[in-house]
Amino acid sequence: MYYSHMTYNVKTVDEYIQAIPEERKSPFSKLRETIISHLPEGFEETISYSFPSYVVPHSLYPAGYHCNPEEPLPFLSIASQKNFVGVYHMGIYASPKLLSWFQEEYAKLDIGKLDMGKSCIRLKKMDDIPFDLIGRLVSKMSVDEWIATYEREIKR
Repeated sequence: MYYSHMTYNVKTVDEYIQAIPEERKSPFSKLRETIISHLPEGFEETISYSFPSYVVPHSLYPAGYHCNPEEPLPFLSIASQKNFVGVYHMGIYASPKLLSWFQEEYAKLDIGKLDMGKSCIRLKKMDDIPFDLIGRLVSKMSVDEWIATYEREIKR
């Protein structure tokens, strides 16, 4: 299935939230607050690839992202897409154990079938966003754990 990527020409996360459709502003803001309140120390919020993103800054990982070393190491992004809100979590892409945990925990919720790609969790119903589960997912990998996983599983 093809999903249209919505791109907004913004410089800050607040500008991004102002640019997205009105009916998504409140749940998207709550998703952002959930992430910020559960994000382990060391990650930084920024706009990366046109989305609100949570990255390992160059001050902690000077090598940056292998695809573009000018960019900080990505960890998590959230985006308002055409048909869904996407949570792009590189940890579930790189760690089968974390992916399995997330899938098992999601299955315990009464909100329908999990819709996801390699790193993308597609949230189509704003009333069914599992904020608690997303918060728990975000808190499960520290900066050091993410760097080690990234170097072992992705950078090669």
